[in-house]
Amino acid sequence: MTPEELLPDSLLERIRGRAAGYDRDNTFFHEDLRELAAAGYLKLFVSTSDGGMGFGLEAAAQCQRRLATAAPATALAVNMHLVWTGVAQVLGARGDQSLDFVLKEAANGEIFAYGNSEAGNDSVLFDSRTTATPSPDGGYSFTGTKIFTSLSPAWTRLGIFGKDSEARDGDGELVHGFITRDTAGYRILDDWDTLGMRASQSSTTVLEGVRVPAERIFRKLPVGPNPDPLIFAIFACFETLLAAVYTGLGERALAEGVETVKRRTSFKNGGRSYAQDPDIRWKVAEAAMAMDNLYPQLKTVASDVDALADHGPQWFPKLVGLKVNATETARRVVDLAIRVSGGSSYFRGSELERLYRDVLAGMFHPSDDESAHNTVANAWLGPLEP
Repeated sequence: MTPEELLPDSLLERIRGRAAGYDRDNTFFHEDLRELAAAGYLKLFVSTSDGGMGFGLEAAAQCQRRLATAAPATALAVNMHLVWTGVAQVLGARGDQSLDFVLKEAANGEIFAYGNSEAGNDSVLFDSRTTATPSPDGGYSFTGTKIFTSLSPAWTRLGIFGKDSEARDGDGELVHGFITRDTAGYRILDDWDTLGMRASQSSTTVLEGVRVPAERIFRKLPVGPNPDPLIFAIFACFETLLAAVYTGLGERALAEGVETVKRRTSFKNGGRSYAQDPDIRWKVAEAAMAMDNLYPQLKTVASDVDALADHGPQWFPKLVGLKVNATETARRVVDLAIRVSGGSSYFRGSELERLYRDVLAGMFHPSDDESAHNTVANAWLGPLEP
C-alpha cells in the first residue's frame, strides 16, 4: 500500500474539514484519530504479518508529510505514537529486539505517547530532572513533570525516563520505561491553551511516584551523550518525522498561496490577476524553491536510516540539520504565502492564519536552533577548547 492509498484524498478532505473546529475550540482530534486508526495508520511500522503496513521511515515520513497538508496538529500528535513504534522498528532492523513488545502492542491497538520532555532540561535525552527511585524488585518510581505530552486524552502507553542519582557509584543512571493509562501516580493537567497546534492537546503530565515494574523498564543508560542504539533510534525517528510534518505544512501553505494569488485581482492594473504581478511571482518562486530544496533532504535522510547507512559521527548533524531546515523553511514559506495572499489571510478562520500559528511551534521542538548548530559545529570543527 502506498501513502496515497492509505490516505486517500477523501479522508484528507474530511480531516482538513475538521481542523479549523479543533483549533477554534481547543479540542482533541478524536474523530481524526478514529478514522486514522480504522485505516491502519497507527500501524505504519508494524509488520504485515502482524496486520500492519510494514513501512520503514521513508514511507512513514511520506505519510506524515501528506497528513500534515490536511491537519498539522493531528500529524504532530500522531508523530509521538509513530516515534515509539518507529524506534522499535529501527532497533529491530539493527538486531535489537528490546522494544519488539511496542510493535506487538501497537498491533493490538495500543496508542503510545512520548513523555520525556522537561521544562528547563536542555540536556534533553542526556540527563533528566525527573527522579527515578529503584525498588528491590527491579522496578522504579518516577517523580517529576513532563511537558508537551501530545495525545494526552488518548494514549494508553506513555514512555518516560528519569535519573537514579545513586546508581553507577553516584554518577547517575537514566532509566527508561513505560506506564499504562491505568497506572496510579500521575496527573494530566488541563493546561494546553496555546498559540497553535492546539488540537494536539500536548498537556503537562505530573509524575507523583508513578511506578514502573521491572518488566516495563527497557533501558538504563549513563548520564551524558552515549552511543547506545536507543539514542540514535529516538533522534532518527523524532527528528525525521517532525521534519516530515513541517514539510507538509509548508507544502500546504505554498499551495494555498498559489491558489489565492490566482484568485486575487488588482484594481490598479485593470482587474488583472496578481499571478501577473512580477513582485508577487518572485515571492511565490522563492517559496517554491525553498520547498524544492527540502523534499530531497527529507527523503535522503529517511531512506539512509532504512538502509542502515553508516554516517558515523555525521549522523546527528544530518538529523538535527534536517529538523531545523524543515521547521525554518516551513516558517519562511508560510510567511511568503501570507504576504502574497493579502489581508484575507489575517482573519481568524483562514487556513493560512492557522498555518501561521501552527508553524511557530517548530522552534520549540528539540533540537532547537542553538543546540543543532552546536551539534553540527562540533562534528565539523571539534568541541570548543576548555
